[in-house]
Order: sequence, then structure tokens, then C-alpha cells
Amino acid sequence: MFTTIRSAAFTRAAARTFSTSASRADVAKLTLVGRLGRDPEMRQTKNDNEYVTYVVATSTFNPGPADANGESTERPPPRTSWHRVLSFQESSNRYLQTLKKGTLVYVEAGYELREPEPDADPTTPSGQRQIFLRHETIRVLSHPKSTEQEEI
Repeated sequence: MFTTIRSAAFTRAAARTFSTSASRADVAKLTLVGRLGRDPEMRQTKNDNEYVTYVVATSTFNPGPADANGESTERPPPRTSWHRVLSFQESSNRYLQTLKKGTLVYVEAGYELREPEPDADPTTPSGQRQIFLRHETIRVLSHPKSTEQEEI
């Protein structure tokens, strides 16, 4: 008797985990861990909405090529990528403006790739492929050393 009740409860629970509503398989996110390349800046859209833009620098360290014995040789210099992130969240914008260049941050951003407009001049932004990173969350991992601390 209890086996029948348990299996019926399990079947109902399993049935609830599946849904006929649309899934969120269309999510594109980017996670960045890097340093702020400059202080975040407040700007305005054409419709006078305020937003903050900030730049995160990330570095990729490639191991050096291996020699005949499999030993790593001279390491090439790291490659730095610069990522411009836009924040339209009013509460986040106030916090972002308190951060300084050099702050080590963990950022989660929505990722959107916009294709160029067909008739646009390729030398203009509308004629080029653009990547938009929309700020979702940020965590400060460490603050930069102040100039007073560096002198000590």
C-alpha cells in the first residue's frame, strides 16, 4: 500500500519537473574576471536615460611552445582583451561609480551580437558587427593599492 502511494507521489513530482512553457535556452551570458581599465563613466542615451559604461581587461596566458623533450620554452607575452560593459540598472550604477581603475572584479553580463545593417557604410559602427555586454552583476575581488600604500 505504501509502495503505491510513494510511486504515485514520485510520478506526480516527476511530472511537475517538466513544463510546456517556453524554456530559457536563448540565454547568452559572459563571465569576466579582470581589472577595470578605467573608472566607470556615467553617460546618457539619445532618450536622456542614464547608464554607466565600464571596461574590464582580461589576460590570457599561453604556455610556451614545447621543445623536442616536451619541456616548455620561452613563454609568449600574455594577450589582453578589453570588454566594454553597459549598465542600465540605477541601483548598480551608483555603486559602479564608486569603483576605481585597477579594481579586480568578477562580472556577469548578458551577451548580444548585433549584425551590421545591410546598407550601412562598413567604416561606421552601424556597418560593423557589434558585441553588447549588458551588466547583470559585479563583485569586487580586490581593490587597487592606493599611491600612499605603494610608497610605503
